[in-house]
Amino acid sequence: MKRADFRFVHRLRVRWAEVDAQKIVFNGHYLTYFDTAMSEYWRALALPYPQALESLGGDLYVKKASLEYHSSARYDDQLEIGIRSVRVGHSSMGFELGIFRLDQWLVGGELVYVYADPATQTSVQVPQDLREALAAYEAGKPMIELRVGGWDTLGRDAKLVRTEVYIDEQRIAAHMEWDEADLACVHAVAYNRLGMPLATGRLMEHVPGVAKIGRMATRRSMRGGGAGRAVLDALMREARQQGYREAVLHAQTSAAPFYMRAGFLPRGPEYEELGIAHVEMVKAL
Repeated sequence: MKRADFRFVHRLRVRWAEVDAQKIVFNGHYLTYFDTAMSEYWRALALPYPQALESLGGDLYVKKASLEYHSSARYDDQLEIGIRSVRVGHSSMGFELGIFRLDQWLVGGELVYVYADPATQTSVQVPQDLREALAAYEAGKPMIELRVGGWDTLGRDAKLVRTEVYIDEQRIAAHMEWDEADLACVHAVAYNRLGMPLATGRLMEHVPGVAKIGRMATRRSMRGGGAGRAVLDALMREARQQGYREAVLHAQTSAAPFYMRAGFLPRGPEYEELGIAHVEMVKAL
């Protein structure tokens, strides 16, 4: 088994609490590492867990978990956990896993899940949409679809994401979230292969020559999975096509590093809006 065998790799660092009296990682923690990486694997597939499986009417139950030890991980090692889908049967799914330190293979593993009706916990057939999503990811295909358009075509899905993020999660009053500008803005929405909206944002004119990007929102379970960046990139492409020379946005300070990675720079002091710290950020287009 080689590190290069895996499209998906999750990185983590060994913590002191995971080391045993022999000063190596206690064997049981490797299963925790695999479970942690599996959560990230679903995010890489743009399938928020458990919502995506709930939308298909089922859930996953572990049938088999096995480990094969080759060498030990130690405190403060930076590990890479690789996961790949290797088999999808009638009602079961098999995954091969590997833990690496640099290119050294430390632990191999196998996880087998049964797809089942959560009400009865009896196995049912793996949905075709899920089969296709797994196959597409392992084949290196994109897992996110971007749609750009008006509120008339994208408003329902954009509203779903923004309600979940701003109203339900951040407790912003509903009357402060919705405005008439939505009707005139260009909107972008990122979808997964099940048609679930994952992230959204909008574009409008700030002043002549300057576009304003706003209402950027990504569902909590998908943050870090690339959906938000896909929306931001789509809105910047739209701004360029419309002839704008600069893009401006008002970022929550907790999200400023995300925008800086996309080339935005802060301008001016921090300020408070709706009880949340913000900073204005700009980027030349």
